[in-house]
Amino acid sequence: MRSWSLAELGRRLGVRVVGDPGATVSSVKPLDEAGPGDLSFLHNPRYVEQAENTEATAVLVGDAEILPGRNLLVCDEPYLMLARALKLMMPGPEAKAGVDPSASVDDDVVLGDGVSIGAQAVVGAGTSIGSGTVIGPGCVIGAGVTIGDDCLFHPRVVVEPDCRIGDRCILQSGVVIGSDGFGFATVDGVHHKVPQVGIVVVGDDVELGANVCIDRATLGETRIGRGVKVDNLVQIAHNVVVGEGSILVSQSGISGSTKLGRYVVMGGQAGAAGHLSLGDGAQVTAKTAVFKDVPPGAIVSGVPARPRGEWTRSQAAVARLGKMRRQLKELERRLEELENDDD
Repeated sequence: MRSWSLAELGRRLGVRVVGDPGATVSSVKPLDEAGPGDLSFLHNPRYVEQAENTEATAVLVGDAEILPGRNLLVCDEPYLMLARALKLMMPGPEAKAGVDPSASVDDDVVLGDGVSIGAQAVVGAGTSIGSGTVIGPGCVIGAGVTIGDDCLFHPRVVVEPDCRIGDRCILQSGVVIGSDGFGFATVDGVHHKVPQVGIVVVGDDVELGANVCIDRATLGETRIGRGVKVDNLVQIAHNVVVGEGSILVSQSGISGSTKLGRYVVMGGQAGAAGHLSLGDGAQVTAKTAVFKDVPPGAIVSGVPARPRGEWTRSQAAVARLGKMRRQLKELERRLEELENDDD
């Protein structure tokens, strides 16, 4: 593993070096695990004490005054710089360009320069894969799919026919794009399947966590906007639109035809019913159930969703119910005593 001097890291990352510029580091570790030769990071004030006691050779920080006398890389955004340091210092193995002999790639597939297709992968007829994209082992890419440049598909990703994926997308293992939307017409107790003939369109710079499922549209498109980040185990139903830069946290779910604006956040296990609108910048906190439209910029919590301040006050009132019950019992007892005295 290569060693990096702090001076070189400072130049490559565009950050200020405090302390010994000749000190070297070769890996990145958390504060409580780091030792000599490691770079660590401090981006949360809760961990200042850990940072003071860490054995790391150097620490990424936002303020040099927090850790006097230490070797530091100082920058405005330590967490962002951590991401860049990891890419630089610990990039991981590079995929070898070419098609593995065990893969099945249709004759009319179009492959850009430097594409890598792993073992046992399947790529259907009429599909196009952009330059530098990596298709991991066991992936299944249907017919007529379009995939952009510099994407990374981890093992066992499935993209159903005719769906479109932009540039620089990362799909973690088990992602399914273009599975049938959940559409049934129920007549006389019988559920009749409604064919799902639309597609899924995923914009540039999207990351989808493990086992994310995005259903194809009944008609038209299910759309995931540019820069959207989706955590593991998220369900996005047919004809949903997720706006640019939105974040969907683990186990959240969005029902059919609901529209999310730009930079919406849905917390873990939050859900939205179908045919709703969540405005730009709306935030849905963890375990919240949304049953009506959410205005832009609003923060909602609870079941059903309410403005967060209102929900917080109601929860505080619930916590006081036991005390209020005891007080009521005492008032009833005293009132009964007064009535008995009057008699």
